[in-house]
Order: sequence, then C-alpha cells, then structure tokens
Amino acid sequence: MSSLLLPLPDGAIRYQIPDPPTSFRASARPARSRTAFAAAHVVADPAAAQGPDRPATVDWDATLAFRHHLWSLGLGVADAMDTAQRGMGLDWPATRELIARSGAEARSVGGLLACGAGTDQLTAPAPTLGEITAAYEEQTATVEDAGATVVLMASRALAATATGPDDYAEVYGRLLAQTRRPAILHWLGTAFDPALEGYWGSADLDRATAHVLDIIRDHPSKVGGIKISLLDADREIALRRALPDGVRLYTGDDFHYPELILGDSQGFSHALLGVFDPLAAHASAALAALDRGDTDTYRAILEPTLPLARHLFGAPTRHYKTGVVFLAHLAGHQDHFVMVGGEHDSRGVEHLAELFRLAAEAGALPDPALAAVRMRAFLASKGYDT
Repeated sequence: MSSLLLPLPDGAIRYQIPDPPTSFRASARPARSRTAFAAAHVVADPAAAQGPDRPATVDWDATLAFRHHLWSLGLGVADAMDTAQRGMGLDWPATRELIARSGAEARSVGGLLACGAGTDQLTAPAPTLGEITAAYEEQTATVEDAGATVVLMASRALAATATGPDDYAEVYGRLLAQTRRPAILHWLGTAFDPALEGYWGSADLDRATAHVLDIIRDHPSKVGGIKISLLDADREIALRRALPDGVRLYTGDDFHYPELILGDSQGFSHALLGVFDPLAAHASAALAALDRGDTDTYRAILEPTLPLARHLFGAPTRHYKTGVVFLAHLAGHQDHFVMVGGEHDSRGVEHLAELFRLAAEAGALPDPALAAVRMRAFLASKGYDT
C-alpha cells in the first residue's frame, strides 16, 4: 500500500497504510439479539456558504444515501440527533425537513428509524416551562408524523429554566402522556454539552439517576427506553439494572460500547451510538456474531475499534462530529469535507491526522487508496508536505 507523511501529535511520521481486514463480513439483516441505531450525520451542501450564523444548507441526496447505507447493513438510523449537529449548525427548519425526508426513505425500505425531538426552535432568552413543553410537542408531532420513534432529547432550554426535579417531571409527564407509542428518553452528559449541567434536577449524578428513574416508573408503558451518554460504564450498568421490566437501556457510551452491548449475567445494553456512523460495517458484523453466540468474534471485531473511538470523542467531546464527517469523506460517502455551521474547522490537523491513522488500523477505511488520496489533498490544503 502507499504511504504518506502524517503530522501526528507526537511528531510527523512516514505512515504505511495497511490493507483493510478481511476477517469479518457485514450482514444485511437486522440483529436479533440487540437493537442498534447508528446516529447519522448530515452532509452539507459544499456549494453553499456554511457558517455559525447561517441557515443550514444540506445535500439531501448524499445525506439520504448515507442513511440507506446504514439500513443496508441492518442497522437502525437515529436521525436528527446531536451527531447530525443539532444545536451546532443544524437549525430547526433543516431538522424538520430531515425528519420528514428520512421518514419517507425509511418507509421505502422498511428501515428502523428514531428521531430526536427537542426545543431548539425556541428563540426567547428565558422560555417558560409551558413554552418549552409546546416546543417539544411541535417536534414530537413532526417525528411521529414521519413514522419514527420519538427520542425526547435533552433540552438546553429546560436545563436553564427548570428549578428542580419537579419541573422535569411536569414537562416529561405531559409529553409522555401524548406520545402515540413509547418514546426513548435521552440523557446527554456535560462532556457532550456543558449547557446540560444538572439535567433531571441535580448536578449530583446519583440524585439525577433517581429522578429520571422516578419519571420512568411513573410512565412505564410510555417509555420504551433511555439513551445514556455519560461515558461512565459503571453508572450505565447501575441504571440498566434499575430500569423497570420492558424499558431498554440504549448505550450512547462511545468509550465502552463493546462491553456494554455484550453485557453480563444480569443484562445488556442496546445501542444508539454516534460511533456506529463510521463503524457501521463493524457494528453489523459484530452484532451478527453476537446473534450466533460467537462472543470471541464479536470482541475481535469491536474491541480494536476502541482507540479510534476514544480519539474521535476525545475532549472537547462536543466536536466529535467533525471527525465523523472527516471519516465519511475518507471512506467515500461524500466527496468533500464541509459541515453545516462551519464545524469542519473545529478540530486541528494533528487530531485529524491521528484519526486517519487510527481509522486505518481499525479497518474503518474501506478503500485505503481513496482515503490516502483524500488525506493527501487535505494535508496539502493546510500547507503540509505529504
């Protein structure tokens, strides 16, 4: 294979790109033993001006083609989530269109789809609980009209307005009473979004856990699961074991997903993961192995991807989306590295060079020659000699 000079954090090296592994094969059938959603990114229109103060302009053909890629591997699609840049470039008008379009595409292939419903259309600096609830209701209706499962996303507005756990119980109680089918709750930690400090009514995570469990226990038939992204495996396991029967834990832990999905004698986590966007083929093959009871192959496929995932989601974690889109470009899913909101400039060259190396080592570059060409072009555009 070819080589190129990579400006890594510890110094430049001449890197020989390995061939991708041939030891696993993805499956087109959804897994039977676990439900797995890949939180999908959106593809920006590179011909449009993209910046933090500009409306999001999406390349719909490429965006929807990527969702078909995920469905073709047997994965569900979690759309309009933070991986799609909710709150970081993807505004509500574009989000509303994304949900409607993804719903239509999911129906065309029988694909599993869940979509985020939040409050990011609010513009008032200090919305009331009633206004926050109304914003949630508008977005929930959009998701349900699209035929998707509702993910009640953690709300920055609610975090800023709520005075304690009773406010969360009031808002979520009203929402869950109205949903047409069980929803998935969403707990996003401060590593992903510092504005969510104190969610569920307490900055103490033990108390916050107790509060969200109270909400779930009060509405057991209306909560299908909870997606937790705290990057704390022990805390996730404890919450998983405390959930009422029939309520699923969807791991959003991009640092410990192999062990959490595999589980133990007391249970396991399902998956709703941003890291399954660039690792969709790995996830498909690993879950197929798990269906066969072949845990050795499952581990052999997923565990080598952890260095890539932990770098991708390294601090500041909220900028992981930049790496997700960069990997999609290297893998051939889009022919440019441009993001809505101008987020493509949120990670440095050395970080992305290390991401390239780790992706190659993990077998996450399906066409290494194409990836090398695109990496060289990116480095050259930044003034580096390759």
